[in-house]
Amino acid sequence: MNHDIQLNPKVTALKPSATLHINELSQQLIRDGKDIIRLGLGQSPFPVPDRVVQSLKDHAGEKDYLPVRGLLQLRGTIADYYQRRTGLGFNSDSVLIGPGSKELLFNLQLATNAELILPAPCWVSYAPQAEMLGRSVRYLPTIMEDNWRIEPEQLKQLPDSGSPRLLLLNYPSNPTGASYEPDHIQALVSVARDKNIIIVSDEIYGETRFSGEHHSFAKWYPEGTIISGGLSKWCGAGGWRLGAMVFPEELRELQNAMAVIASETFTSVSAPIQHAACCAFEEHDDIQSYVQNSRSILKNIAEYMVSQLRAMGLKMVDPVGGFYLFVSFAGHRDELKKRDILTSEALCDALLSEAGVAMLPGSDFGLSADELFVRLAFVDFDGASALQNVQNQPVDSQRFVEDNCPRLVEAYQRLAHWL
Repeated sequence: MNHDIQLNPKVTALKPSATLHINELSQQLIRDGKDIIRLGLGQSPFPVPDRVVQSLKDHAGEKDYLPVRGLLQLRGTIADYYQRRTGLGFNSDSVLIGPGSKELLFNLQLATNAELILPAPCWVSYAPQAEMLGRSVRYLPTIMEDNWRIEPEQLKQLPDSGSPRLLLLNYPSNPTGASYEPDHIQALVSVARDKNIIIVSDEIYGETRFSGEHHSFAKWYPEGTIISGGLSKWCGAGGWRLGAMVFPEELRELQNAMAVIASETFTSVSAPIQHAACCAFEEHDDIQSYVQNSRSILKNIAEYMVSQLRAMGLKMVDPVGGFYLFVSFAGHRDELKKRDILTSEALCDALLSEAGVAMLPGSDFGLSADELFVRLAFVDFDGASALQNVQNQPVDSQRFVEDNCPRLVEAYQRLAHWL
């Protein structure tokens, strides 16, 4: 029987998430016998800390539906976590739990009829979520020479609007690895407050900042900032699907609307996962050591990869956190043109098919395709082994990367040979 199904045109116009598509494509090529170095999907290479895994085992029998807003103990623990980092008086009522920050970001847009303001480049799913909901998206272009940061003057030039607006900033950034410093944050906040713009501070990579000194917009704009975070990047638990948002009292109406949406959609996050997440957000020496060692490893890899890639004539900013490099091949434009490679998408297709290195084109992140940028996620290494070996080997050495991250070493060698 053929059914005449009328699909939502806003959905049919979309294509699958670029990051998930490259992951599935890479997996399929590997199953087909291809040797693919996977630098596409930004998944933490580190295992979930033992303490957190044991807590999940201990709570595997938890089977009841939990409150829509999240387990009270977890909400209180997360409030304490952000209170320690911002000095703000959050409590359990400030926190909303969801099945990953991605779902919460979608529900946030669903709950308010707001224009979405984004830097270009930015994470691949922000704009498609807005498009699904029929929301307007305004891009503010950023450049590598300014460390990919929105400038206050760009916000000042926005036309006044009687409608709500959300400025969504992810930092340290996916895809660039750049971030915002206190002086820059304060300058942006001054304009956002004047224009009544709500800032969504996506701090999912906050704990991966190499220096350990992440700064939240909420510290300087507490009444107008929503913090978004979760377990996926700093705790190695992307597949656990647990995200959290922290709201000021002034935006409690928006939080309440999102709780209503949750009650009619996902109901609540898995009970065992929420119980286990409590110990992840608590202060434990072993988890602090895990996070610090992870940062050291990522910092060393980033410095190593940047050095090697710049030696090939490629350009990028020095990342300050996360596990991404946003790399410009524009210096090779003439040679690439001779090979009929004119766009970042064609560049990534050639790198995958000819060099066996999977990366994502800059056009997936909001840049013009002819700018020839690619995002490289330096995550194809054994994180568990690296964490074990960091106890016995100086992490600030080229030898550490060569011994613990052979796939990343091979990746830059393949790129050099291909160029």
